Amino acid sequence: MRLFQAGVIVLFLVAALPAADLPTPLSALLDEATRSNPDIQATRLGWQAATQVPSQVSTLPDPQVTLQHFSVGSPRPFAGYSNSDFAYIGFGISQDLPYPGKLKLKGETAQQDAAISRNKLETVRRSVLEQVKEAYYQIAYVQQTLEVLDRNDKLLEQVEKIADARYRVGEGSQQDILKSQLERTKLLREVAHHHELMNSQQALLRKLLNRPPGSPDISTEPLVETPLAYTSDELLAKVRTENPEVAGQQETVKKQSLQVEIARKDRYPDFSVQYMWQHTAEPFRDYYMLSVSARIPIYRRRKLNPEMTQAVEELNRSRREYESQIQTAYFDVRNQYLAAETASQMLKIYREGLIPQALAAYQSGLTSYQSGGVDFETLFSSFLDVLNFDGEYWKTLMEHETALARIEQITGVPLN
Repeated sequence: MRLFQAGVIVLFLVAALPAADLPTPLSALLDEATRSNPDIQATRLGWQAATQVPSQVSTLPDPQVTLQHFSVGSPRPFAGYSNSDFAYIGFGISQDLPYPGKLKLKGETAQQDAAISRNKLETVRRSVLEQVKEAYYQIAYVQQTLEVLDRNDKLLEQVEKIADARYRVGEGSQQDILKSQLERTKLLREVAHHHELMNSQQALLRKLLNRPPGSPDISTEPLVETPLAYTSDELLAKVRTENPEVAGQQETVKKQSLQVEIARKDRYPDFSVQYMWQHTAEPFRDYYMLSVSARIPIYRRRKLNPEMTQAVEELNRSRREYESQIQTAYFDVRNQYLAAETASQMLKIYREGLIPQALAAYQSGLTSYQSGGVDFETLFSSFLDVLNFDGEYWKTLMEHETALARIEQITGVPLN
């Protein structure tokens, strides 16, 4: 009776998973994430906004227009203009002129900010796509594992029937049957655990794709090992040129270099030019005045020198962060490359050695157990080998593909 109940629960849990639709290619989900992910969209809008800044900061300040009136004998506006030779009305315009080169430097600094925003967009895009790939591989792994658990449940059911038949004729023990039932109950636990993992990864995919919470689950294509066609040195060479975080830090170094130049330019005066026209009574000629003023930067000790020191220190800091970012990327590439290489070797061992050997040992033990050639413990041990190696193979394959996805994120090299 317990055997029947266990089998029913396994079938129920597997059937409780959403009905599998046609598999969705990973490439289609990556395209959808690029279009719809809110983090990518927000970062893209930030970059587009940053591209509008350079022309603003590199343009001259707005000119100022002046209307001037001078009267004698009365405080009222425009009073005395017709009865006093001293009254006049004037119109003028003035323009602030920063020291040559300052506006250009500010525009170039804003361009570097836009370049940093562009690299940030690429960083966010790659991060989101990597998360989509990882969730996709996790779902594919769970789908394969549930099939493995279902297949092994059928094998265990076969063992259960043989143990029961031997017990009925007095050749086996009830303990063999109970141990089989215990293992089938453990399979229920594994099915429930993977069911929970499936729901979690489906929810994550909906979030990354900006889909409604109640949208249908995604069915994946079967996991296939992707060959790694690049050497470690080839991938490392891509870090300096293709990694957006490294590129963004390099743009930060350029920006801080411009800030040093701006601090140096701040030691020179800015100017203001004003032109004024004044009209008096008819017997007198109009006046025309041109004036030039300058802002003299005299507070060197309290303002200019600290500004220069700050700019230099920020430049040195950005250079150290650039070097740190490169080393971090190098480490990540080496680490993921090693993980992918190790997983590839393990997959070969599973395919060509462990799995077929474990299956052959189980089939041989099953035949021998039926005839009394081996005891139940030997048969059960060979069954557990089949169960464990099969599950470990798919987990290793998922880890291999995940490592390649992370290498793609770091180097920008398409591997899958």
